[in-house]
Amino acid sequence: MTKWVFGRWLRWCVVVGLSCLLLTACNGSLNQGKTLRVATEPAFPPFEFTEQGGNLQGFSIDLMNAIAHAASFKVDFQSIPFDGIIPALQSKTVDAAISSITITAERSKTVAFSRPYFKAGLAIAIRSDNQNITGFDSLKNTKIAVQIGTTGADKAKNIPGAQIRSFDSAPLALQELANGNVDAVINDAPVTLYAINTGNLQGIKVVEKLLTEEYYGIATAKNSPNLQLINDGLNRVLANGSYSQIYQKWFKADPPSSLPAKSPYDTQTNSNESGSTNFILPFLPILLQGALVTLQLTVLSAVFGLIIGTLTALLRLSRFLPGRWLARAYVDFFRGTPLIVQIFMIYFGLPALAQELGFTFNFDRFVAGVIALSLNIAAYIAETVRAGIQSIEIGQTEAAKSLGLSPLLTMRLVIFPQAFRRMLPPLGNEFIGLLKDTSLVAVIGFEELFRKGQLIVAQNYRAFEIYAAVAIVYLCLTLLASQVFSRLEVWMNPDKKIQQVKVKNQNRN
Repeated sequence: MTKWVFGRWLRWCVVVGLSCLLLTACNGSLNQGKTLRVATEPAFPPFEFTEQGGNLQGFSIDLMNAIAHAASFKVDFQSIPFDGIIPALQSKTVDAAISSITITAERSKTVAFSRPYFKAGLAIAIRSDNQNITGFDSLKNTKIAVQIGTTGADKAKNIPGAQIRSFDSAPLALQELANGNVDAVINDAPVTLYAINTGNLQGIKVVEKLLTEEYYGIATAKNSPNLQLINDGLNRVLANGSYSQIYQKWFKADPPSSLPAKSPYDTQTNSNESGSTNFILPFLPILLQGALVTLQLTVLSAVFGLIIGTLTALLRLSRFLPGRWLARAYVDFFRGTPLIVQIFMIYFGLPALAQELGFTFNFDRFVAGVIALSLNIAAYIAETVRAGIQSIEIGQTEAAKSLGLSPLLTMRLVIFPQAFRRMLPPLGNEFIGLLKDTSLVAVIGFEELFRKGQLIVAQNYRAFEIYAAVAIVYLCLTLLASQVFSRLEVWMNPDKKIQQVKVKNQNRN
């Protein structure tokens, strides 16, 4: 009897043991087959950046790969602008994000953070010849560049009288300082020091004292099952020495003796927000201010673009061969390259080139935006004007010559007025396209309509509501522009004028 009981007990032990092994193997295989979409902005060396071959590398990239190996899952890195990472987590477009995201109380209301993986702090970067800025208190009434949506941007808001310029990435903010357009940059100390030590930016130094003590964390959506998986992998990496090796690789120093075991705000819950309509209304005045700036950019760029485009079209139609080649090269260049690249070349590239040539040259952001938009739209207007002029019958020119008109008077009094009526519809389309293209000026920190929306989202992470409001404002502006051009077409078309008069007379009768 005892032997039978013992044998039965032994069989149960074997079954239970095999079941545990099977479950463990299944769990490992499930994790091994699992792929997490991890967002990062590869413009923050030495944490996240793209090497010459196009591959992602940096401290954060190596650490995330080590975590994935330790926790038996795969990583699919996705490049997303920094201010779009938290909205992407909220919409669950990505599963996690590692992009040197500082753990803050406000962010913890929206997303969940892993245990801290890096201890950092904010530092002030200034030009090497600046002797006036020695600390945070001396930043009053200065021009400061920051990266949008960062703790550096939040810190800059507390400086009395400061003019803050926000950029999409830290390198752009530092380039703004190198070009002499701002007095200082508030940014994470390791990134600024890396840029200086690698020699990529000349003439910049860091004020020694750190402004804050911060921790980076890996972000996930609230209540995400991936958070525990990431924390487990991070714990193993910290324990087995992999973290120390990665830290040594990138910073040539020993890592901190210890990091907090959990996020300091892991008990935060989702903040109670009011309805979308009530939430948007307080920000409408800010968006309307941006809309006014957008209209100013559009109108000025359209006027200058029309002048430059008309002259370019006339040059293309002239008999002066070098002029025709020059006009063709201008049109091909500005139509064949992206507008955003042209904005970067004019605002960042020309001052940097001037410094290399030994003299200082800076652009005001508004002036740089108008120049870039005007030169770009002029290339398209030139082709519209050329086609409009060529659409007028040759008999019109011959009749003007027979009346003794000079070529200049013929163009001004006979050809161009008729051609302009035919050009109005495509010119209206170009104007509407230009109105929407002004949003690209946001890349140089100019606060037009789209940039105002970005700044609001960077504070409250309500991306859908704010960007929907921005889209509605753009729609209202484009509809208004469309109506203006429609009325202008009627006003300049004699046939439509006559039809309108006939309709009015019929209505009176």
